[in-house]
Amino acid sequence: MLKETRSSALRALVCLCLSGGISALGQSSLKNEPNLTDEQKIDFLLHAKVIASKGSKKGITHPWTLTLTDGTITHNASFQPVDEHKSVMSTNDGRTELNFVDSYHYNIAGYELARMLGMDNMVPPYVERRWNGQIGSLSWWIPWKWDEVMRHEQGLQPPDLDAWNKQMYKIRVFDELIYDTDANQTNVLITEDWKIWRIDFTRAFRLYNTLLDPKDLVMCDRQLLEKLKELKFDEVYARTRPHLNKGEVKALMARRNKIVESFQKLVAQEGEGAVLY
Repeated sequence: MLKETRSSALRALVCLCLSGGISALGQSSLKNEPNLTDEQKIDFLLHAKVIASKGSKKGITHPWTLTLTDGTITHNASFQPVDEHKSVMSTNDGRTELNFVDSYHYNIAGYELARMLGMDNMVPPYVERRWNGQIGSLSWWIPWKWDEVMRHEQGLQPPDLDAWNKQMYKIRVFDELIYDTDANQTNVLITEDWKIWRIDFTRAFRLYNTLLDPKDLVMCDRQLLEKLKELKFDEVYARTRPHLNKGEVKALMARRNKIVESFQKLVAQEGEGAVLY
């Protein structure tokens, strides 16, 4: 009788998900978001059962949206199995890139780095998991209402522009640090309470010692700047391996140095109050 009850409950959950009752395979609401720590979300992503899946045409890597349940919680996740390596790659915008990599490993490294910087409240958990015969990254589904493309298309403005700008400044610093060659507005998700989340780093962590777009470094959160200063090569490598190699971490640390130097220079020129918040 107990097995039958659990089976019936699981079928009911699946039916509810597929009918949109808890927003399976699509956008979800903050009202339905379980109150879990990142460690609990990671455990769920690693061990919960996949009960539904749907392919996506969004983005370059076409991730899958999966619905998972542990019998108590049912939640969506995004699965990206891409792991492409090419000596030379011609991109759609006409650029040619040597040693091209497009890999799910960078999603996991991006999250680990965000945790080190105190930005895990802006980057969702990513784990490595096998599904449907493939290994890839699986990330906690964000209950987003818009991405940046949608926001601009709808002409929407955040109710608190100062709070919005402070979030965006942090995202820009992070993007410069990881050197994401595919950072775009569809990878900036916005919840109904105007909180920003940054996702999808499969084309980040390039081997360049320079910054991608230094003019984006306008202001910086004080705590983030201190966290940047505290980064150590050995710790970053230990936290991100095997998803980053030593060359990728070395380049990241060189970019860190340039970011810190840039803000120190701005503070000297304009004053701390005009640069740090």
